[in-house]
Amino acid sequence: MKKKLGLLWRIIGDTLCGGIHLGVVTKVLFAGLSLWADDASGKEIDESRKIPVGGQAVIEGVLMKGPERWGLAVREPDGNLWSSSWQGAFWLKRGAWKWPVIRGFASMVEMMRVGVRALSISAERALGEEESFSPVEMVISLAIAILMVAGLFIAFPVWVSDRFIELTGVSSAAKNVAEGVVRGSVFVLYIAVIGLWKDIQRVFAYHGAEHKTINAYEQALPMTQENIAGCSRIHRRCGTSFMLVVVVVSIVIFSFLGEGPVWIRAAERVVLLPIVIGISYEAIRGASKSDTWGKYLIMPALSLQYLTTKEPDESMIEVAIRSLDAALNPDAAPDDAV
Repeated sequence: MKKKLGLLWRIIGDTLCGGIHLGVVTKVLFAGLSLWADDASGKEIDESRKIPVGGQAVIEGVLMKGPERWGLAVREPDGNLWSSSWQGAFWLKRGAWKWPVIRGFASMVEMMRVGVRALSISAERALGEEESFSPVEMVISLAIAILMVAGLFIAFPVWVSDRFIELTGVSSAAKNVAEGVVRGSVFVLYIAVIGLWKDIQRVFAYHGAEHKTINAYEQALPMTQENIAGCSRIHRRCGTSFMLVVVVVSIVIFSFLGEGPVWIRAAERVVLLPIVIGISYEAIRGASKSDTWGKYLIMPALSLQYLTTKEPDESMIEVAIRSLDAALNPDAAPDDAV
């Protein structure tokens, strides 16, 4: 029961981390976005491998997305490596879902759907049959995570900015900036605090394995343990960096909103979140295509990845390799619709 309770809270941590800097960011980026530039190590990416590849760390595993398929690999309690793959969604490539701004939020919705399901599968595989999660436990953990996200990253910054105005008497423009700064600070502090938890450190190490594996793939290196271990754990398309763009865009968008009780203003921000995400998506897309202004604009944000990634061990890299193989090669793992 202790192990089960610990992993239940780990799902909450993963959902919070995923729902903010991976769900609203990385999931937006790699679910339908093909952005290509030099990686953080300065090595040129092989032109032949410029395809939409990205990933997410889950419980004792890695989720990867290729051009057409998803791959998931999880380390089971007995040490065996389980993997599966399934077809990606085609609706993202049709109609209005391909339009600027709309495509960013649409991709996030699809990735959140797949990501939550992958978290559920990874929890079941990592726990084993004797302590697998029930649907009710999964719903409760996700509900708590959503409430924590709404409270910490939306309502709390609004409340703090109100107190800031009361104490200083500055303009409403400064209030919006203060709200954005608080939101960004809470995010960084949250990542730093949960990173002290040993279980979350393992998730961050799998995150590092995901980045290293993708970097090795994009550099056309032989996919060996040694080559992947030598790659950077920093990647330009990671959502941790994208979070700063979301904060800046939110300052501008939310400045058009009026006054009112904290709960109403928080609700307004939730409603406008798709627009913030969509505009941020387009901004990061343009920056990531540039090897001049865009490259240097996003460079300071890359430092945040040193908080959300850790150096993986060989077993974690093996998991990431299997997951990428399942995503890129349909015959590498059994098909299991999600």
